[in-house]
Amino acid sequence: MALSLVPTCSPDNHLLAALPPADLARLWPQLEAVPLSLRQVLSAPGEPITSVYFPETGYVSLLAYLKEGDAIEVGVVGREGIVGLPVLLGDNSDECEAMVQNPGTALRMSAAAFRAELDRTPAFRDLMLRAALFQHRHVVRTAACNGRHHTEQRLARWLLIAHDRAEGDDFAMTHEFLAIMLGVRRAGITVAAGQFQAAGLIRYTRGRIEVTDRLGLEATACECYGVARRALDHLFGSNAGGQSLRCN
Repeated sequence: MALSLVPTCSPDNHLLAALPPADLARLWPQLEAVPLSLRQVLSAPGEPITSVYFPETGYVSLLAYLKEGDAIEVGVVGREGIVGLPVLLGDNSDECEAMVQNPGTALRMSAAAFRAELDRTPAFRDLMLRAALFQHRHVVRTAACNGRHHTEQRLARWLLIAHDRAEGDDFAMTHEFLAIMLGVRRAGITVAAGQFQAAGLIRYTRGRIEVTDRLGLEATACECYGVARRALDHLFGSNAGGQSLRCN
């Protein structure tokens, strides 16, 4: 009897799940399931990237640091993407820090195996290039949003992005960390989050945020969230945006 080319377990990472079954079966033995713990650094600025990660649950922040030590988030990677894209583009390090923002799990592949599969598997390489284009568009939109839109709009956008990648309606988050993510003063986050809670959009208790009115958040967010969802549709097809990122 011929052996099945289909892995015994289907990945929850959308990039891997989009591969033809035979290509996924060839990659599968090189993928290691690993936990992602809160604040875990998957790659640090200027240091060699030894592995790439395909998140299945939780999500990872890409942080840019300034000389004074301040950081601002320039991207988020969840189950729609991959951490370690510089390897795809021929580099072995990044200017950003990849830090786990919401704990979960990922499938890890060594950078050497990843490079080999890019050369060996055209469908894999094409999908990774599309993922790089999506991340580029996300970073560009984040920069434009941070430069032009009000704190309330940016906070609503970020909460929607986090909600899309969370396992439920609530997730761990402090005002201090939100201020880092958005590059604003903590006091501004406190005021905006208080307004959202008073309006019934979120519930905030003990370092956790629960989204209680998603449609209200979408109405409050700037157009940048819609642009990001359309970019995701372009990557995976018309059914990829918004809530479809989340486990049912």
